[in-house]
Amino acid sequence: MKLVGLLQGGRAHSPDFLSVTFGVSRRTIFRDLNTLRDSGLPLEFDEERECYRISSAFCLPPTSFTPDEALSMIVLCHEMGHRRGLPFLAPARNAAMKVESTLPPKLREHLRGIVDSVRIKPAPKNPLDGHTTIYDELVAAIGARRKVEIHYDSFAESEKIRTRLSPYRLMFSRRSWYVIGRSALHKETRTFNIGRILELLPLDDHYRVPRGFSIDRYLGNAWHLIRERGPDCEVRVRFSKMVARNVAEVGWHSTQKLKFNDDGSLDYRVTVSGLNEISWWILGYADQATVLRPAKLRRMIADRARRMVGLYGD
Repeated sequence: MKLVGLLQGGRAHSPDFLSVTFGVSRRTIFRDLNTLRDSGLPLEFDEERECYRISSAFCLPPTSFTPDEALSMIVLCHEMGHRRGLPFLAPARNAAMKVESTLPPKLREHLRGIVDSVRIKPAPKNPLDGHTTIYDELVAAIGARRKVEIHYDSFAESEKIRTRLSPYRLMFSRRSWYVIGRSALHKETRTFNIGRILELLPLDDHYRVPRGFSIDRYLGNAWHLIRERGPDCEVRVRFSKMVARNVAEVGWHSTQKLKFNDDGSLDYRVTVSGLNEISWWILGYADQATVLRPAKLRRMIADRARRMVGLYGD
């Protein structure tokens, strides 16, 4: 069913892409494609691109939703569909409206009352104004396993750069969309903020995603997105009683460990691949957070605190 849903999504996909997506061998993919064809589905093969798709004229039969399933989908899609910055949400809202129109009248009326009483307020995000086409071109490039050339406004290099990119994965994290892939300029896998891509040119060159590649392996124990070179560091921070429960309520990192002290303070321990990103998080708690270790992070926080004081003078 997942294979059918992907193939009738409007884009053609290669056997390699399907194999990686579903975590099975190419042989299994070809066997499943034959099964779909034998069952009467209008499976089409693009000889030039060597990709498969299902005709857009074909539609799956309607699915019977339970009230809870219908409610969750309609509420989420209605609430999030008008938000900017997440390309999937506007079509999802349209899909939810179609589902809503097929529900029994009493259930539809009941759901409308609940939808009107629920509000979801996401964190601020990059709306990707003017970058929808670039996002769509990246999706198409990943599906066809074709390289792209990007003109990029790089914060790391403090200049605008050009590089050939083999896009492996797209990822939305916190406030923006990112593309992760091998950069010819840097000769390694890098992360690029889609909102900073100034221009994108699709290329005819193909690429392969390295066997075993995953976003989790690539990021390692990075606090957020930047995995710094060198060994991982164990960080210990003591949060005051005022903010201790606020910190403890959130799963900030997969390695975090918490210990409440008798005075209500919280000792927070985490292992990270780099200190810069976590330093900004700690600074957000101002004088309610004290770095216990490592000494390098203590010096980093102290230096930034001194510079902050300098900004305000007396």
